[in-house]
Formats: sequence, C-alpha cells, structure tokens
Amino acid sequence: MTGQERSEEKSECVSLSPMREAVPTPSKCERVCVFGTGDLGRSLGLRLLQAGYGVVFGSRRPHSSSFLPHGAQVLGHAAAAQSAHLIFIAVQREHYDFLVPLANQLKGKVLVDLSNNQRKNQYPEANAEYLQSLVTGAEVVKGFNTLSAWSLQNGPSDANRQVYICGESVEAKQAVIAVATKLGLSALDRGFLSVARELEDFPLQLFPQWRLPLRIAIGLSAAFFFYLLIRDIIYAYVTQGKDISFRIMVSLANKVCPIVSLIMLSLCYLPGVLASFLQLYRGTKYRRFPDWLDRWMLCRKQLGLLALGFAFLHVLYTLIIPIRYYVRFKSTERTVSVIRENRTSEFDTMTAWRSDSYLSLGILGFGLYVLLGITSLPSVSNALSWREFSFVQSKLGHLTLLLCTAHTYLYGWNRFLSSSTYKWYTPPGYMLCLVLPSVVLLLKLLLITPCVDRTITRIRQGWERGADQRNPKDSHPLIP
Repeated sequence: MTGQERSEEKSECVSLSPMREAVPTPSKCERVCVFGTGDLGRSLGLRLLQAGYGVVFGSRRPHSSSFLPHGAQVLGHAAAAQSAHLIFIAVQREHYDFLVPLANQLKGKVLVDLSNNQRKNQYPEANAEYLQSLVTGAEVVKGFNTLSAWSLQNGPSDANRQVYICGESVEAKQAVIAVATKLGLSALDRGFLSVARELEDFPLQLFPQWRLPLRIAIGLSAAFFFYLLIRDIIYAYVTQGKDISFRIMVSLANKVCPIVSLIMLSLCYLPGVLASFLQLYRGTKYRRFPDWLDRWMLCRKQLGLLALGFAFLHVLYTLIIPIRYYVRFKSTERTVSVIRENRTSEFDTMTAWRSDSYLSLGILGFGLYVLLGITSLPSVSNALSWREFSFVQSKLGHLTLLLCTAHTYLYGWNRFLSSSTYKWYTPPGYMLCLVLPSVVLLLKLLLITPCVDRTITRIRQGWERGADQRNPKDSHPLIP
C-alpha cells in the first residue's frame, strides 16, 4: 500500500467534531446517515456513535448546525445521502418535500421513517407509505418511531427496549434490525409497509391496558362512596338531625379505599379460577378462552397495582386517625366523663384478641401486598425464573387475598347480628366487599383439592378428555 492510499484510508476514518477535534469513526461500510438535527435526530446520532457507527447528519444549513454529538459529520442533504446506504428520516411528514430532488442520490438506499402524527387518521395514508410514493427508487422501512429522544439519550429500559419495523424489502428490514440489535434494542418485524399506519398509532395510545382497570376502579369508588354517604352521613342527618358531613374527607374515604382494594384484588385472581374451571369443563387446554376472559386476564397486573394503590391510601388514612381533631375531642371528652362519674371498666380479653388479630392480619396482608407489587416491576420480574414468579404471584397472591379477607371479617366480627348495623335495611359496605373474595377463595379451595388439582395438572400438560379412547396408541404411558 502506497503512502497516498494510506493517507486516503486514514482520511475516511477520521471526522471533525464541532470542536475541530479529530475523532476516529468506523469504516465507510458502517456509516449511517441521519436527516434531521432536532432532538430525536441528535439523540439517535449519539446512540449510533456510541454503538460504533460513523454518523453523517444531513442538514439544510450544514455550516450553522450546532449541539450535534462530537464525532459526527454535518453535510448537505445530497452529500449526506451519498455517504451512507442506511438513512434515518427524523423529520416530520410536512417537510418530506426536500427528498424529491434527491431521488437520484436516494435510489437503492434504505430509508427508515421515524415520524409520527399528532392524531389518528390525520392523513389518508401512513407517513411511510407517503414517503415511499415520493422516493420510489428507495426502500422505505418504518421503525424506531416508538422511541423518544429521552429514552435514546439515557439508554432503553425494559419498558421501551422493543421497537417495531415493517417494510416491503426483506434485505432492508434485516439491515435495520441489525442496527437496532447493535443499539441494544429488540426489533420485531410486523410485516409489509401496509402495517405502518398501525405502528404510527402506537405512540398515540394513552394507557391502553389501563383503561378497563381504571374504569373499574372509578366505578367501584363512586358506587361505594355514594352508598356509604347515604348510609352514614345522610342517615344520621335524617334520623337523628346530626351533621357529621366532616367525616366525608377521612372516615368515608378510609372505608371506600379498603373496600375497593379488596374487590380489585379479588378481580385479579377470579379470571384464573374461571379459566381453570373452563378447562375442566372442556377437558382440554387447546381451545381459546372467550374474548372477554382474555382481556380480563391481560389486565390483571394493572388491577393488582391499582388495588395496591388503594391499600396504600387506606394505610395512610389509618395512620392519621390519632391526630384528627374529632378523634382527639372525643377521646378527651370520654376521659373527662369517666373521671367525673368515677366509672371503671373491666379488661375484655376477647376484644383484645380480636383487635390484635385484626391489626396483625392487616399488617401481614399489606406486607405481602407490597411484595406482589414489587415483583410485578419489570426490573424485578426479569430477574426471577418462571417458577419463582408464579410462586409469588399465585401462591403468595392467594395468601394475600386470604389474609386481607380475614382482616375484614375480624373488622366486622359479630356486628352482622345487630339490627342497628342495617341502616335503612342496607348492609354495611364491608359486608358487600366480602362477597367476591369469599367466592374466589372457595372456588380456589375446590381447585386445590387433590382430585381436581390432579386433573387440572394433566390438562395443562397436554392431556385431553376422550383422547385416549379416540387414539389409544397415542396415549401417554406415564398417565394412568
């Protein structure tokens, strides 16, 4: 190799940063281009540089571009397009017109469209399809549009490591997948470019998996709030003329929160129980569950986290009870009254046992509640094996439901026998909230009995009722 050739090779592997420092870059075959010098384009360029790629930014004003990552080149659009085979389009659809004059330079290139829209169905076709119609000689791939500039700068977490791509060319998609893999991302091929509209709608979705759980939580909270408002506040005003509306802020809220929490925790485990009985009824696991049950099971994590949130509120409301003005006033009044009347009361051991058991079960239940919430975090659940995760979420989850249900039963104790409990012939809220968890626990008790559990286990291992009679030669020799 001559000295001139070595000099040319060295010049290809060196670029000038904005600070005019020589920064080594990868060889020309690993160079990529980014059209767009906004937040997303700069963040993507920085990640590409950190991954070992040579980055060339295409800009309308290459000499006035600033705040770009050190080590990146800034050229005009035409020169930048000729410098790399893979080009990221980090500009909005409204500015795609500048690509039309570059049709010759972009011929045979792979264009990765990162754009999103402000709302669904904003345009008659997807942005990527529109881009393909403008530059017919290039291969357009939709991808990376679900990543934000912040996540690119700080590195992808488990929640935003997944990226979706689609396009017509298999080779072009493979090139984009290779870049995504080198950036530490997990790319999923969703098919042809006709899927681009669906990918562009992903960032516009607002808590899609939380909608049903939030509706349930809001509905239950509103229903029990007004129910208890009528029983406790309005009843006292109508029958006794007492204005105790101040109890709405703390006392009433401290009744609604544990009720909603216990019901939503029951709703987390009820679909699993129903699915088990459905498999028992069908005698196979190879039939799909109904759509409503599928959607229910998919939002169990969100139901559990909301239930944990209501449990936290219940704990906080309970902790502030001693400092409430009403509680301090009634305690002082009672003490003064006892002293004036020189009254004494005997210590009730049964009441002490009930009170301590009630508090102890509540503490244990809340502790397991928190453990369930922690293990549902992606950073924690990814560190657990499937058996460990299943043990915590299933075995300890049902134990949590049992403890919280027993906690509520001890709260009510024998008050259900008193007629004064049923104001306007209506049961108190804690009685209503015990119905669903009691049903779930009874059904679960039936499922863990040896005869039923053995059948469920066989079904989940692939056994089908009647399969041995239909195909006796295919029956498993180890299954009786």
